[in-house]
This record gives sequence, C-alpha cells and structure tokens, in this order.
Amino acid sequence: MPQVPQTMDALAVRTWCGLALEALGRAREEIDAINVYPVADGDTGTNLYLTVESAAAAVEAVFSGHDLVSGVGAPGVQRPALADAVRAMAHGALIGAQGNSGTILAQLLRGMSQVLADDSEAAHTDGWGLRLALRRAADSARRAVAHPVEGTVLTVASAAADAAEGAEGDCGTVARAAYEGARAALAATPGQLAVLEQAGVVDAGGRGLVAVLGALVETFTGEAPGAGAGSGAVPVVVSHAVAGGVHPDGCADGPLSQDGGPAFEVIYLLEAEDAAVARLRDRLDGLGDSLVVVGGDGLWNVHVHVDDAGAAVEAGVEAGRPHRIRITHFGLGDVHTAGAGGRPPRERAQRAVVAVVPGEGLAGLYAEAGATTVLARPGEPPASGELLAAVHRAHAREVVLLPNDAELRHTAAAAAEQARAEGVRVALIPTRSAVQGIAALAVHEAERRFDEDVVAMTSAAGATRYAEVAVAERQSWTMAGICQAGDVLGLIDGDVAVIGSDITATAETVLDRMLAAGGEMVTLVLGDEAPDTIADRLETRVRESYLAVDTVVYRGGRQGALLLIGVE
Repeated sequence: MPQVPQTMDALAVRTWCGLALEALGRAREEIDAINVYPVADGDTGTNLYLTVESAAAAVEAVFSGHDLVSGVGAPGVQRPALADAVRAMAHGALIGAQGNSGTILAQLLRGMSQVLADDSEAAHTDGWGLRLALRRAADSARRAVAHPVEGTVLTVASAAADAAEGAEGDCGTVARAAYEGARAALAATPGQLAVLEQAGVVDAGGRGLVAVLGALVETFTGEAPGAGAGSGAVPVVVSHAVAGGVHPDGCADGPLSQDGGPAFEVIYLLEAEDAAVARLRDRLDGLGDSLVVVGGDGLWNVHVHVDDAGAAVEAGVEAGRPHRIRITHFGLGDVHTAGAGGRPPRERAQRAVVAVVPGEGLAGLYAEAGATTVLARPGEPPASGELLAAVHRAHAREVVLLPNDAELRHTAAAAAEQARAEGVRVALIPTRSAVQGIAALAVHEAERRFDEDVVAMTSAAGATRYAEVAVAERQSWTMAGICQAGDVLGLIDGDVAVIGSDITATAETVLDRMLAAGGEMVTLVLGDEAPDTIADRLETRVRESYLAVDTVVYRGGRQGALLLIGVE
C-alpha cells in the first residue's frame, strides 16, 4: 500500500482536493441527473465539480514554489504550512463556488479551515482536530443558509459531524466514521423531503458531499470507500417515482414549481463589511429564496433565486463591491421525467443564449431577455473555462454565444469547441460590443430553426455600428492623433475617431459621425461615471437633428467605458 498521510498536513489537503475532484468527475453526470430542485436545473454535480476544481487550483498554487519528492520536502525546501494550504482551499472554493450546493460546500471547507488553521491552541492535525473541523464545517454551513431544512446537504453534513464526534482514533478512523454517517443520512433524505421521495432519488448536494468525504477517507487510508468489505454503494435511486414539484436546496421557503419558482439565479462575489452583509441578507431574503451567503473577512459569495435579477445586483452594489456576477435564467424547458432505472434525467432546453457583458446593469438586461451572462470586469476578461461553465449553466441542446468583445473571439471559440465536443450545438456570433449583442438578442427567436435564428442574429449584430466614449489612461498614438492621459476618446468600430476634452461634446461628435451614414435606432448604454445630463443631451440631439430615429437608454453600471453607443 502506498504511503498515506497520518495527520492533516498541507500534503494531505492537496491529496484530498485532488481525490475529491476525481470523485466528483466520476459522479458528476449521476449527480446532475438526480438534481430535482430548486427548478430542476440538473447541474449540482457540475457545480460541485467546478467549486472543488477552483479549490484544488488554489492549493496547487501554494505548492508551486515547493519541490516535493515522494511526499518529502527536498533539501532546503520547506513544505507549505497546513494553515496556508487550508486557507487557500477555502478561498479557492469561495471565489469559484457555483450554484447552491457549490456555495454551501465552500462554506463547509471554510469552516474546516477555521479550525485547522487556528494557531491559538495546539495544532489540530490529528483525529481530534478533524472531528472539530467537521463540526465547525456543518454548523457554519447551516448558519449561512437563510432557511435551512432537513433532507438536504446540510443534513448530510451534520450527520457526518455527529458520526465523527463518536469516533476515537486517527484521521483515517474519523474520516471513515464521517463518511459512513453521511451515507446513512443521504439514504434517509427522501423520507425528509417529499420532492425527493416523489422523484425517487436522494439529495444531489448530499450525494456530492458523500463523494468528497469518500475522498477524505482515501486520503488517510489509501483505500476508496466501497472497495473493501462492509461498505456498500452510495445510494442514489430509491424508487421509480416520477419527479414532482421542486424545493430549494437547504431552504425552507416551501416547494417551488416550474410555474411558480423565481426566474433567475444570481451569484456574485462581494467585497463588503459584516454589517453591510447582514443588511444585504435581510434585503435579499425579501426578494427571493434559496439564499446562501458564505465567506467572511471582507469577501463573500452571494447566491439567491429571484424574479428581479437587477434588484439583487443593486442590493449588492449598495452593500459593497460585487464582481464576477453570474445571472442564469431558468428556462421553461427544464423539467424532469423518470428515466431508465428510475433516475429523472434532466431534459435540456432546446436553445439558449450565452453572452459576455461588461457591467452589472447590462447583465440584468441580458438576463431579463433570457440570456445566461458572464460578467467581464475592466482588465479582467473571462477565461474560456468561465464561458464553458456558462454554457453548462444554460443547459441547452443549442447555444448561441455572444462574446461582445473582439478580444474575446478566440477565447469564445475555444469554449465553443469544447462544448461541441461534449455534444452541444454551439454557434459563435462574433459580436464586438455589447450593443451588437443587444441587437442580436432583440431578434432571437428560439422557435425558429437554429440556422435561421443564428443568421438573423448575426445579421442584426452586423448591421449595428458600435462606439464608445472613454478617458485615456496614458499618452498614446491613435488613428486620430496623439492623445494625452485624461483626454476623452471617441472610438467608432474599435478605432479612435475623436479626441476631445469634454465628455458630452465628444459623445455628440461621435454620434453625428455614426448617424451621417443613416440609422433607425440609437442605443445608449451609460456607465456609472457618465455625466448625469449626457443621456438627455444626446436624446435631444437625435430628436431635433435626425427624423424618424428612435433612441433607447440603458444603465450599464461599472462597465469600463463612460458610454456605449449603437446605431442600427
């Protein structure tokens, strides 16, 4: 048997993250298939996998400067401290948490890290310390959920902690006791939630946690649970019933249904103080359900299901600084029916739109139009993995991808290629601005043949000229001459066309040049730092100087540019 860690140290954390990722990778499709709530979105396995993937990557970053040979530090090289490894694991899970169950798992890992990284007492690296860590994890996760109920991943986590507290011995003994306690609790979840009993399945989030705990057992024993005598298979299907109504993961807001549930899932990271987060919890609790807020020390992960996605984001803006905002529209085609062996495989929506957007306001606008959005902060373009994750969240057979930035075309192409390899039909429309994406989304019709819809959306985007008004950060050569830091730049179709000193005057010049070639509709998207009067000035100019041209104005939030302009 290969050498395995005897205590919880940095190498054990690294091994656990790797094994947990492998276990969730094997179980991902199975867990997705049994996910029957909150709106039968069938993505719990994927969300858990992506959450642990982020945690594992953060731990690997801690080890990047350490040369470990067969688990022993090379001469003169110090192995990372346990505290550094567990804090990295928790932070990685927090910033990468996906969905309801992923957010709860992030809090479970954070709770463990608070014990394992605590230097106020003797190092908690043995079985006793692991028992404390599992208890803190279960309790902190339960506190993070607005309305916890039994029969969810929270129940499974509590049962694991209870079983661990009754175990005497080393980390392997404690981990196995937690795993067996979690397995037993998972098998009992259908008797605690009617929706699970109706669907004939166990709780999907709890099933994922059992996989993670199984990886913990393997970390300390070298043997995966189920491989030896006395350990049966992890329970998944318990009957052959058809899935009925749905219920929020870990939340006691009453059963939701395809017709009665909130329309959007909103997730974002939030930099805010504790007092502001307490107020945010109250506000979001009044807006929707499935509310989970995890984190601390100034950084939080917020998850909620609402009908008004914009209000949920605005609440975050009032509380602090939200970023990595993800808004998913729950498609009407997402339903469960019984499948082979009693599993209720999720039926994919026929078609979805995935769009990259530069600001919170536009994210809300796109989401209300039915798109799954990926927020691109200034200077932080999304990676292909984020776009692929958004395609997974859209959960459709056919996906139209709108990068809305010329610089993202290759990134989007890589995500589209990977999605196609997974069996999703993806069309990439090379939109170079969010206003082109708005034009494409305006003509989108899911009832049309896919090719016809893509042609119509591509034509609408291509017929839309785009511009932006921004402030130069440094001296630079441009198509319009040399600009200095602080100059106002007017860019048309990606090139600097106007250099000015006044924001509104520069915007008027840009608009005149664009309308000189004709147009029927002007779209204005205002950034947070745009002058309050600029929209009225530009609307008046269009109304007085260009007959039969309509104007529509949107608030884009912190979108980088002061103003985006589209002319169709």
